[in-house]
Amino acid sequence: MKFLGIIPARYASTRFPGKPLADIGGKMMIQRVYEQVKPCLDDVWVATDDERIAEAVRGFGGKVVLTSDQHRSGTDRCLEAVRTIGGDFDVIINVQGDEPFIQPAQIQALKDCFLNNDTTELATLIKPFTEADGLTALTNPNSPKVVCNLKGEAMYFSRSVIPYLRGVEPEHWLQRHTFFKHIGIYAYKSKTLAEIAALPQSPLELTESLEQLRWLENGYTIQTAVTDIENLAVDTPEDLERIRQYLTEKNV
Repeated sequence: MKFLGIIPARYASTRFPGKPLADIGGKMMIQRVYEQVKPCLDDVWVATDDERIAEAVRGFGGKVVLTSDQHRSGTDRCLEAVRTIGGDFDVIINVQGDEPFIQPAQIQALKDCFLNNDTTELATLIKPFTEADGLTALTNPNSPKVVCNLKGEAMYFSRSVIPYLRGVEPEHWLQRHTFFKHIGIYAYKSKTLAEIAALPQSPLELTESLEQLRWLENGYTIQTAVTDIENLAVDTPEDLERIRQYLTEKNV
């Protein structure tokens, strides 16, 4: 199987304009993401709608493709990029451009979903909440949760806590059950990517503002892979400072 990595990168972020070009320990964030995933995949491209980002990627020797600025989601941007790049890739991995320390093991876990089961259409990562995360993290609506069946296939994603533990006080939930957070990295069969990008928004997607619910509502199966690695995403300038502190402490 051939695996293509696409890193969608926008300049015009509401909370953090120019985020992909932010400096982290002497390297731009987009460069760190690119270099983390490149050894794991057959090819990697950045997909952007901004020439400033494109120029920066070319500057460090990366591959970049310019895409429309009208896309509704990273999935749509991935599809345009794939069609422009061409090639005979079996699986596309949509890598978040704001996670500069994504680990090769996480990419391999996604690849294994396809290598170990040729019927897999879609795959994504999930991570157990720990007691150290605390109830505040578990109930945070900005951290989507997921429940899976016994095959590891996603049954539902929600911004609410799922499942609800009847008869257990919330402060004891993390001691009594393993809850999973969704890590927003997706992998798709090439044919499946084209199909899901053509789907109209669905009622549950609009309710929860979670794109992956559109796929479930339309009957697609999403295989999950469990990771114990805590991703460090950059959504705001404050997150960037936290990442820089992490870099200093770990000497990454």
